[in-house]
Amino acid sequence: MAASGTLAIAGDNAVPSTLSVRAALLLTLAAVAVSAVAADAQDPLAAAIASPSRTPKFTVRDQYRHPLETLRFFGVRPNQTVVEIWPGRGWYMEILAPYLREQGKYYAAIEAPDVPGAAKEAKDNAAVLRKRIADDPTHLGKVVVTELHPPQLTEICPPGTADVVLTFRNVHNWLATGDQQAHFNAFFKALKPGGVLGVVEHRAKPGTSLEEMRKSGYMDEDYIKKLAGTAGFRFDAESPINNNPKDTKDYPEGVWTLPPTLGLGDKDRAKYLAIGESDRMTLRFVKPGR
Repeated sequence: MAASGTLAIAGDNAVPSTLSVRAALLLTLAAVAVSAVAADAQDPLAAAIASPSRTPKFTVRDQYRHPLETLRFFGVRPNQTVVEIWPGRGWYMEILAPYLREQGKYYAAIEAPDVPGAAKEAKDNAAVLRKRIADDPTHLGKVVVTELHPPQLTEICPPGTADVVLTFRNVHNWLATGDQQAHFNAFFKALKPGGVLGVVEHRAKPGTSLEEMRKSGYMDEDYIKKLAGTAGFRFDAESPINNNPKDTKDYPEGVWTLPPTLGLGDKDRAKYLAIGESDRMTLRFVKPGR
């Protein structure tokens, strides 16, 4: 009986002990999860992306453009000098300028609106961007606007002072105007030794011709790497962050068939919305010397 009683007592004690271990494990896991959320909430980059000051129609594109993961991949930190090339109407500016405001510096190297032959889009984008900056001094008041238009205008910041130069979906535009190499040369000049060039661009099928790249807006990845290498950069890494396997790259209006442009209007709109934005390469290059 004593033995049975002992076993019974041991069995009774074993159940609470197991529950205690499980409870402790659950509490630990919960604490880790809360800590992770808190850490992310305190991350100034995550906070800049989550800011209510951003334009609502811009934030809906986050699901395609992955700004947090993309900027982390490029190694952007709040105390750096960062140049964004041709920021358009400020999609990334609304994230980067507040993020860099206190400790770093943000240059918006716009498409020059006043040079001979400047496109109407360049003029419109410059006007919208400058108004956006003027209307929001709290978040954008320290933005430094420079102009880029090779060969006349190539100094996007004081030479050798940038930690990071970023270009998002722009290289196909320079291929169309024939000054693509001059742009990459300007990026190299702007960066410090050891500085990073981050490139996000619509990705063509391997071996796509120059003519087809001009027509479709999709760029061959090896061609981008060649432009950077010719300028003096060393290819460092690439990321699948902005890959989109749904993108077949064979549309009537090229890449502009897809959102956000939707070049065919309402024709097959649901189909192209379901595909989402283009398949994009995300490439990191480094200026040698450190």
